[in-house]
Amino acid sequence: MKDKLQIVYKKLDEIYPYKNNPRKNDDAVQFVVNSIAAVGFLNPILVNSEGVILAGHTRLKAAKFLGMDEVPVVYVDDLSEEQQRAFRLADNKVGEMAEWDEDLLGEELASILNIDMSLFGFDGDSSLGDDMLDDKYTLAVNIPQYEITGECPKLPDLLDTDKSKELIAEIEASGVTDDEKAFLIEAAKRHNVFNYRNIAEYYAHAEPEMQRLMEKSALVIIDVDNAIANGYATLMADVLDMMEGDDA
Repeated sequence: MKDKLQIVYKKLDEIYPYKNNPRKNDDAVQFVVNSIAAVGFLNPILVNSEGVILAGHTRLKAAKFLGMDEVPVVYVDDLSEEQQRAFRLADNKVGEMAEWDEDLLGEELASILNIDMSLFGFDGDSSLGDDMLDDKYTLAVNIPQYEITGECPKLPDLLDTDKSKELIAEIEASGVTDDEKAFLIEAAKRHNVFNYRNIAEYYAHAEPEMQRLMEKSALVIIDVDNAIANGYATLMADVLDMMEGDDA
């Protein structure tokens, strides 16, 4: 094995998908496209000496979608054919074995205010923290804090239903039974993507009845502990201002 792996840039037509790639990755391409558009192409494609992909089929599709001329590549040319086959499978399989620490995930997502993480497959559920789902009696609430800009978004900007509509159309055109269609259509709604930043903006402008229903639908969660803490901080700031005024 080489001591150091070197990154080179190759044109897309010099990189070849593995013909027997068993991984179905079309649904992930858009998220990789969004990632590349946001931060750049930071994860090189691994290929063998002939330019056949060992790891990075989704990244190649995303690069083609973006119309890129070339991408970073690492050549791995000292593996046997059997080792290459094993690596392709292992590289995809090990990712399935990892799990999220939902508390830490919630903290990380809550700290990202200027990037819409739904573009990368985070649909909003994780950002609320699964500790609420694991323990229905917990008082811990981990939610992102959004700064309201004052501009009220339109309702269609709160929800992306493109993927669910596409799936529902496919279900309705299928030959399964009506009961099966009804079940699948309900399941397809899982693909709806909520934009929680826009939801927070809309909530700030909504009438009390709408706000109540949004809270009841868990679209907006009011963290009482945060509210108390924020109120206390504001109060202390006012008190300090008063004290400084008296000293003057």
